[in-house]
Amino acid sequence: MTSPYPPPLPQGGQVYAPQHPRATTALVLGILSLVVCGVLGPFAWSIGGSAVKEIDASGGQLGGRGLAQAGKICGIVASVMLVVAVVMFVVLIVGGLAMHTSFHTHVGRVG
Repeated sequence: MTSPYPPPLPQGGQVYAPQHPRATTALVLGILSLVVCGVLGPFAWSIGGSAVKEIDASGGQLGGRGLAQAGKICGIVASVMLVVAVVMFVVLIVGGLAMHTSFHTHVGRVG
């Protein structure tokens, strides 16, 4: 006959809190944002940040803070890299247009 109660914990055993459901999601999005698609960075940052806040507010009832924190940090790094890339792209486009316009203006005067 089986007991309706769970088995007792072993001596010195430690009970771990269940992971926050979005901690792993934040980490996966953070890694993907660094490796594959930087556009995922802000999502990883947001999900990781909210998961960390919820884990801290749970009073030890939820785990996975390290995963959520790593996802948040990866998301921040990817977001910064994305902003730098967009700014560089805009500068190159504006600079290229200015060079193109300047070239045609000078060529028109000479010819």
